[in-house]
Amino acid sequence: MKLPVKTIIRQDQCIGCGECVRVCPTRAIGLTDGVARIVGDRSLYCGHCVAVCPVDAVELPLLADQALAFSSFTADDRWLPYGQPDPAQLVRLMRSRRSCRNYQDKPVARELLEDLVKIGITAPSGTNSQRWTFTILPTRKAVMALANPIADFFRELNAKAAKPWLRWLLKALGKPDLDIYYKEHLESVREALAEWEATGRERLFHGAPAAIIVGSKPGASCPAEDALLASGQIILAAHAMGLGSCLIGYVVAVMKNQPKLKRLAGIPDAETVYACIALGWPEETWQRQSGRLPITPRYFEG
Repeated sequence: MKLPVKTIIRQDQCIGCGECVRVCPTRAIGLTDGVARIVGDRSLYCGHCVAVCPVDAVELPLLADQALAFSSFTADDRWLPYGQPDPAQLVRLMRSRRSCRNYQDKPVARELLEDLVKIGITAPSGTNSQRWTFTILPTRKAVMALANPIADFFRELNAKAAKPWLRWLLKALGKPDLDIYYKEHLESVREALAEWEATGRERLFHGAPAAIIVGSKPGASCPAEDALLASGQIILAAHAMGLGSCLIGYVVAVMKNQPKLKRLAGIPDAETVYACIALGWPEETWQRQSGRLPITPRYFEG
């Protein structure tokens, strides 16, 4: 994105150290006569210049502090130097967060949900686009208002997938999605719907009392990556706040093909949904961390 430069440099305070010049990704700042000045015509609004200035001589008014003003806790605004956080505790948080599929019948305060969104926007964003969007489903009623029509969608999809001739025809036309769904998902979805109808146990959002749908407006350079990085921040923060979380892939898949369900949630057609996070107070107590499948990294030595 080519954005006009809105940076303000208080030249009477500038000591000419050149740090803002060195970190500016668009080269919008230069040193003239020993002080920093605006020399370019485009900006990413990344705030690097503000963050690096040792004498607080740089300001970017568009970056509002209130955007990261939290209601449920007091944030520490001091920059945390490289190497200072405890990596062992960071990894402990990452490994302790688990997908929660059992929730208490207890609402999540809107302030907590809004704080999670604010934490989400601390994630990196390609070219600092920040085109992400967050749609909060704050109550169990709102969650079910979306869950019920999604269940109806899967009932119709199962009926189509159960027709061999239709799967064969679509596959012959180069559209194998229905056949793949039949082989990989139909039976488990059918069982989940049957249990829902028989017992009332809803297995789409797993009984969660709230959810956040993460998407992107047009114009981002890396919209999927931006949304998923923000989602990663949210689920880790949720654990730190005492909340359980679970990424609901079926919601993303349905909204990809059913714009009317996006509209039902108040999401404009132009936006793309990349993640849906179920949230609530967990009715699960884990005793230990578990492992992961082994991975062998690949090296490229040039």
